[in-house]
Amino acid sequence: MNLGQWIGLIAIVLSLYILWQIKEVLLLMFAAVVLATTLNRLAKLLQRLGMKRGFAVLLSVGVFFAIVVGFFWLIVPPFAQQFHELTYRVPQGLERFNSWMDEVETKVPNQLVPYIPDLNSLIQQAQPFVNRALGSSFAFVSGSLEVVLKVLLVLVLTGMLLANPIAYRKVFIRLFPSFYRRRVDGILDKCEVSLGGWVTGALIAMSVVGLMSVVGLSFLGVKAALALGVLAGFLNLIPNLGPTMSVIPAMAIALLDAPWKSLAVLILYFIIQQAESNFITPYVMAQQVSLLPAVTLISQLFFVTFFGFLGLFLALPLTVVAKIWVQEVLIKDVLDEWRHNHPQETELVIVSDSTHPKETPTIHPAPSDDDQLPQEES
Repeated sequence: MNLGQWIGLIAIVLSLYILWQIKEVLLLMFAAVVLATTLNRLAKLLQRLGMKRGFAVLLSVGVFFAIVVGFFWLIVPPFAQQFHELTYRVPQGLERFNSWMDEVETKVPNQLVPYIPDLNSLIQQAQPFVNRALGSSFAFVSGSLEVVLKVLLVLVLTGMLLANPIAYRKVFIRLFPSFYRRRVDGILDKCEVSLGGWVTGALIAMSVVGLMSVVGLSFLGVKAALALGVLAGFLNLIPNLGPTMSVIPAMAIALLDAPWKSLAVLILYFIIQQAESNFITPYVMAQQVSLLPAVTLISQLFFVTFFGFLGLFLALPLTVVAKIWVQEVLIKDVLDEWRHNHPQETELVIVSDSTHPKETPTIHPAPSDDDQLPQEES
């Protein structure tokens, strides 16, 4: 390797190191791009109905904030009330369990009494786990300010991208060589269509799961059925792990009424998730985005390992975009063209005419690809 190749290699390694150090910022930027793409899709739909661009963007943003405020308005108050109820229901349950254990000790043989667990000893053994959980809770509370700042950053970036998406798209396309910019523009179009399809499919599946959860929990008589159903639908955006996260608060609230309700809630959520994973999501996503189940699971494990919870939440849109770039750039433009030569064959026809002097042929250069960039929207 000569000096120029060594400099190029060092530059690539340094670039990868810098990208790794700012990976969280890049992930937040991608979240802003996904949100801006979704709102821009809604704004374009409103524009087709005759609305001007500015009003369409403002209405799209207003709908988004209305959904977010409505979500927290439905979720937070019922959960706060149920948590307050847990604070005095749990001690009552412990006292009932302690009295029940005392009755058991009077009825069993004396030889088995030492083997009956004592509630006080169980509490002492569980004390380290309780302290660890409290420490995690304090860490979560202390990190909540950082979460709020990240959310604000995503919202600000979304607003900037949504205000003038074509300008930022032009800047991104300019990062590629001139002969490849038209190709990049087409790839970005495919990414936009696929992200829009994923959002549509995810919203349909989320709505169906939320509605089924609300109906089932209401039939069982579980408190805060609407809030639990909305939470189940929202967590359905995280495949495989989201349903497990949504069943825990539902079972805890059902346990306040009766143990059999908690078991019934578990069976209900299992039936809903089986229907969602085997019928709803395959049909909806087949119409919108084609992703293999194994690829979905592997992508979740990969992104949650390197990017944490936000990577888990954005695993599917990241996989959708990565699939398009790999398919279009690596497979079609590199691997499919490997060792394929396409020489331009030129046919030269010489016409001899004795009455005219021989003219020197003029060679015209072949037209090159223009830097075709997207035009500004009206």
